[in-house]
Amino acid sequence: MVAAEQQQNNPGRGVSGPRAWGRRAVVGSLVATPVALVTGCGGGGSSGSSRTSGESGPRVSAAVVSVTPAGGSQKADFTEPVRVAVTGGRLTSVTLTGPSGAQLAGQLAPDGTSWTSTTRLSSGTGYKVAAVAVDPSGVQATKEVIFATAAPAVTFVGVYTPEADTTVGVGMPVSITFDKAVTDRVQVQKAITVTAVPPVEVVGHWFSANRLDFRPEEYWKPGTRVTVSLRLKDLEGAPGVFGTQSKDVSFTIGRSQTSVADLDAEQLVVTRDGVVTQTWPISGGGPLHTTWAGKMVISEKLLQTRMNSQTVDLGGEYDIPDVPHAQRLTTSGTFVHGNYWSSPGIFGSENTSHGCVGMHDVQGAGDPDTPAARFYNSSITGDVVEVVNSGDRIVSPSNGLNGWNMDWADWKAGSAV
Repeated sequence: MVAAEQQQNNPGRGVSGPRAWGRRAVVGSLVATPVALVTGCGGGGSSGSSRTSGESGPRVSAAVVSVTPAGGSQKADFTEPVRVAVTGGRLTSVTLTGPSGAQLAGQLAPDGTSWTSTTRLSSGTGYKVAAVAVDPSGVQATKEVIFATAAPAVTFVGVYTPEADTTVGVGMPVSITFDKAVTDRVQVQKAITVTAVPPVEVVGHWFSANRLDFRPEEYWKPGTRVTVSLRLKDLEGAPGVFGTQSKDVSFTIGRSQTSVADLDAEQLVVTRDGVVTQTWPISGGGPLHTTWAGKMVISEKLLQTRMNSQTVDLGGEYDIPDVPHAQRLTTSGTFVHGNYWSSPGIFGSENTSHGCVGMHDVQGAGDPDTPAARFYNSSITGDVVEVVNSGDRIVSPSNGLNGWNMDWADWKAGSAV
């Protein structure tokens, strides 16, 4: 239960120690920053009382302390600072304490008549204010206020790739998709940091108001540990729309594996850690449905999946319920996948697909020795497949996780900071 504010008439009485206040726990941590304290003259308290020789009753302080937000509030505005003011005297100390016991910083006015918090409050959190003032006669007044901040009415979150604690290929960017459009790109990007060990420069690029990707200039080095720090909680990404996340996410870069799919030669050459380890016959997009060219990152691996031409605006040309060993290269539907329905003779000799890169396979994905299975089992998300000599243009950098098709200068030009 949140108690109401108290104006206490008791000289020399100290403020009780910090404890948890309000209805909710802090979401994220508060920085423990001491509040600046001003030591006043000795004496009793204002709104408090003091007894002197010959007096028959307490002296009431002329100082009157007020606090905004008011005590007992359950829906205080977390975007506004806490303000303490006094009339008929001056403040000698103010503490603003969160549930963890940490004090939030504030600034006392030069004349001692007001104090304003300088650390932003957190939403959905309880706080306690304890203030002491003295009047010109040195009589103390003390005041305690307990309140809770409101939760934001409208929020946004960022859905990130890759997932925490995964091992990914050298081409994996950090990609964050926001569920609401971001208008303050500068502040949102500043609230997200991506660091690497060993260190390397990592820069963000906005593909749209809903998508922000990060990558280094070149592919990650194998073994790199990457950490994404999201500090979006209570950040106003658009007018009246506030973030909810405050977390760190880390992932590891595995071995280096990159592949080149040459659709002139109809073969896929796989290189791992500088050594060619696999060469497979393939079939790419035919003349009417050419395959995108460029560097494409494997973003999803599916042992079997349904592929329906209607989902890629090709009418009723095909509907295959169990395509084996499928690895996604673009959002628009380009895969490198197994193919059991075509003659084995087309692989390495003819491009006949609707835009995907096909490899010989068996129905049911049960044979681990087919070309498609062996390539699938050697791959992880984040590996790069570069398509060359396809007869089509370079894939859009935003179509999948394919920002590597943008040079470094253009990539950095898309940063908001």
